[in-house]
Amino acid sequence: MFVTPAYAQATAGGANPTAAFAQFIPLILIFAIMYFLMIRPQQKRAKQHKDMVAALKKGDQVVTQGGIIGKVASVRDEELEVEIATGVRVRVVRGTVSQVLNKTEPVAANA
Repeated sequence: MFVTPAYAQATAGGANPTAAFAQFIPLILIFAIMYFLMIRPQQKRAKQHKDMVAALKKGDQVVTQGGIIGKVASVRDEELEVEIATGVRVRVVRGTVSQVLNKTEPVAANA
């Protein structure tokens, strides 16, 4: 009555493999762009931060993620003791150091 029967049209020929691949080209391009614009720079920054934290030593002036500026008084396995004022020392986790302001230079040996 109100409903008419719908008939599907038959496709002309079989599936074309190059047409199926052409549908994935935009997805591949989007992933490549995302990799070079987002993923790769983030991995590079993470590696730089890891190297910076591993190179911390006594006497370096650092800034923590909480905004505390101080001088490294001692270095332990996974934590640092940072002197933020004369006689005031706090313990911080190594990973919370966001920036090294002044690196201490090694003392030259007298020849």
